Amino acid sequence: MKFRNIHPHIAEKIKGMNRKTYDQYLRYEVMSADPLKLVRMLYRGAIDAVSSARAHLRDGAIRERSREITRALRILHELLRSLDRENGGDVAKSLARLYAYMTDRLLEANAQQSGAPLEEVARLLATLHEGWSVISVDPPAPESAEPAEYEPVSCSY
Repeated sequence: MKFRNIHPHIAEKIKGMNRKTYDQYLRYEVMSADPLKLVRMLYRGAIDAVSSARAHLRDGAIRERSREITRALRILHELLRSLDRENGGDVAKSLARLYAYMTDRLLEANAQQSGAPLEEVARLLATLHEGWSVISVDPPAPESAEPAEYEPVSCSY
């Protein structure tokens, strides 16, 4: 069984699981994930799909390459749909343009059976994934306006 939708270190942990157990695990991961983790999972899935498409292109496996490109396109479409255009401002607009560009490049790669567009999309997705990986869900603790009063610690027993 090949695990394509998850990070490789997680795949190693669940390698011995049967397909039903794997599907339950993945469903749990998705249903329990916060929105930020879901975005990261989508980027990881798109990266894996593009990587598989590149391998299939090298091997001359047209049907498999096309299937993986379609999977990457579906993920990009979901990322595009999930953008908060009302509150996202320039970031949402820029991401929408970037997703549209990557979609065009994937379609070009599929139609022309070319590796260059796949390589470019893989680099863009990796950069986005890296950027989203450093974002934290928890806001930073506010700094107090006044320094805390010094209280010595008692070391007596």
